[in-house]
Amino acid sequence: MFASELAEEEEQQQQRKRAPWGVIALVLLTGLALIRNGSGEFDVGPPQPASAAAAATDSRIPSGIFSNAPASLPYSMVDRVRIPAIQVDAPVMPVGLDSDGWVGAPPPDDSNLAGWFTGAVSPGEKGTAVIVGHVDNMRGPAVFYGLGGLKKGNRVEVQRKDGRTAVFEIYGVEVFAKSNFPGDRVYSSKGTAELRIITCGGGFSKLHGYDGNVVVFARLAEVR
Repeated sequence: MFASELAEEEEQQQQRKRAPWGVIALVLLTGLALIRNGSGEFDVGPPQPASAAAAATDSRIPSGIFSNAPASLPYSMVDRVRIPAIQVDAPVMPVGLDSDGWVGAPPPDDSNLAGWFTGAVSPGEKGTAVIVGHVDNMRGPAVFYGLGGLKKGNRVEVQRKDGRTAVFEIYGVEVFAKSNFPGDRVYSSKGTAELRIITCGGGFSKLHGYDGNVVVFARLAEVR
């Protein structure tokens, strides 16, 4: 096959493999909140979300804030993620569920690599897309180390394989305990094109790793 045909076949396979969202939400809700742990080997831990950055519920989001949002996009695999406010510019690899039922993470030895969870929609599609990444590794901060320092109004750019860039505006940043992770709130579809970016956060112990996950809530604001 030609390269273009192989790429098209791979994309079709990804679409066929996508599990029903209800199944994925149930799996996520029952404990795989994300990456199990990080290294926690540093004197200064990653920034934690400020209370003022908490995501408003749909009932408290001003009615006009996303009124000019573009139409959702069709399916496409993902190339890169950029978050200018925290100097993130990273390639994205597809990840699924590992053998233990957790969301697979990118290889921990690559500090600048994110993962797009292929069990959900692709960024820009109607529904909630999920991008994950490590907060740190044994060598130092990793791709999403600064995630907790983001604020409402910051933007996330996701470059897709179809040549389009889906730009999301952040409307909330929170940290949740893995033992009480609100899966339905984080992962359920809002009826629009949404994005969640997730990494480890909260407290850290040698025995259990990080006890929480930092979650960025964002909604499609622009297509380039």
